[in-house]
Amino acid sequence: MATSTLNYLGGLRTEAVHVQSGAQLITDAPTDNHGKGEAFSPTDLTATSLAACILTTMGIVSQTRSITPIDGATAETTKVMYAEPRRIGEIHVKITFPKNNYSQKDKDIYERTAHTCPVAKSLHPDLKQVLEFVW
Repeated sequence: MATSTLNYLGGLRTEAVHVQSGAQLITDAPTDNHGKGEAFSPTDLTATSLAACILTTMGIVSQTRSITPIDGATAETTKVMYAEPRRIGEIHVKITFPKNNYSQKDKDIYERTAHTCPVAKSLHPDLKQVLEFVW
């Protein structure tokens, strides 16, 4: 079964539909690459996917290991584009945890999980991933 279907709407914009749920999202080319920047760009989604994967896998670890929960944690992403060839060169993710008095063991588990989530491991090794943890 397909994961998603996409329709090119014109004007450098697409509409994507998640097949299983029917959820929809729009992408738009960024303003620095001929677009309007009115929605996530495909490269924005890559950076966002990394942060979402980190939070999701840490949530799974929290549930399966019965360690201090991360409910309320937030992530902020910054995507840095490189030229020649145009590509994502860096993704910075700042993860802020709620004040839960995490043990050093919990922190180590969460940080290791963040660096080894499926999206992190799927990105090209030349793409610099900079993770910051705010406890």
